[in-house]
Amino acid sequence: MIRAIIFFALAVLSGCAITPEHLARPPVGEIAQFAFVGRIAVRQGEIRHHARIDWRHTPATDEILLATPLGQGLAELTQDATGARLVLADRRHFAADNLGALAQQVFGFPLPLGASARWLLGEIEVADGWRVTIVERESAAADALPTVIELERDDIAVRLKIDEWSEVQ
Repeated sequence: MIRAIIFFALAVLSGCAITPEHLARPPVGEIAQFAFVGRIAVRQGEIRHHARIDWRHTPATDEILLATPLGQGLAELTQDATGARLVLADRRHFAADNLGALAQQVFGFPLPLGASARWLLGEIEVADGWRVTIVERESAAADALPTVIELERDDIAVRLKIDEWSEVQ
């Protein structure tokens, strides 16, 4: 009898649970800030690198954390009005005017990071010889965000798998 009462009470309470309404996000062209977590694979010739990525973007800043697939921190990139900075796990520091110049300084080739906020959202106008392909989106909806993006230039290939998009507060 007591089990039946507990079961009934749980059934009633679960029916009364308040679920937040899903707030519709703005059209992609109006998204000014976002965050995502995912995985990134970079190949240059025979050299391959894999990392977890946590990226937060606002109109004023970009904060990018890279970690090994097991979670050990590799690098922290930041960009704001004062420039771009990279701190590696061994505490080496690099700085430049922007993320593109920083990539050129550290890697010896530019990455299309100047317009990253737009191509990450699926607006694929990227210059400097990079080809950007949106491989998958979160759904078939017209304003669905990308979940798999590939970038290619010369012998460099980058594959970004976005596991979760979120809003920056």
